[in-house]
Amino acid sequence: MTDSADSHATTPSARKRKPADDFPPLVIPYQGQLLAGIDEVGRGPLVGPVVAAAVILDPNDPIEGITDSKKLSEKKRLALYEQIRARAWAWAIAEATSDEIDELNIYQATHLAMRRAIDALGVRPEYLLVDGNRLPGHEIPGMAVVKGDLRHAAIGAASILAKVHRDAQMAALDSHFPAYGFARHKGYPTREHQAAIEEHGILTLHRKSFGPVKRLFMSGHVPQAVPPDALIALPAPQAATPEPSVTLSEASEPSQQPTAKKPPAVV
Repeated sequence: MTDSADSHATTPSARKRKPADDFPPLVIPYQGQLLAGIDEVGRGPLVGPVVAAAVILDPNDPIEGITDSKKLSEKKRLALYEQIRARAWAWAIAEATSDEIDELNIYQATHLAMRRAIDALGVRPEYLLVDGNRLPGHEIPGMAVVKGDLRHAAIGAASILAKVHRDAQMAALDSHFPAYGFARHKGYPTREHQAAIEEHGILTLHRKSFGPVKRLFMSGHVPQAVPPDALIALPAPQAATPEPSVTLSEASEPSQQPTAKKPPAVV
């Protein structure tokens, strides 16, 4: 994790990652069922929030094909997103805003988004598996897992929910500001994006602590206001329900409420 986007010239999918097989087998010091996977999307972009998701999968209902969201086609990612929402015991999506990123730095804001996602779960987890090499500072015990989105299904599921939601946010922002190309580059500092902010200026959703944006902001550029409906609303906390409250046909974009399928009693 870094506190600036200066070094991010491409999207994460363009950067090489070591395969999961290069790491030792994952040993989890927890044998219960209420295990939540946590992942985030959007540390590197120049615009918008960093998004985190938390997922508790049903161990008796495994979902085939879950892996790092960036390794999936959009069609497969959306299909899995539907299944995760319908079949997981609980899931939630949260964020830290661009203003919070500027105030805290991207590292701290990412952990804030993760803690919010954990707290929004309709079922309280007993253990956390967090993608990366640091825990987000939540009171619930857990472990950080390098390349966790490839090594454990719960983390992979969280990565899928977070990416689908953030991609949908960028598509919504693109519909308001098509000259910036947000639907294509997802807010990352591509040449297209940097050329767009040079020509059209920065938006209030741009991260003013990130190099390319900071240079324009400090030189006197006044950010253009973004309407309140430019981004998709986030889920709100909700208690567990006996059955999932969404259907597979509803999943073209993230639900307005995190849903929870009540787990059976642990005996």
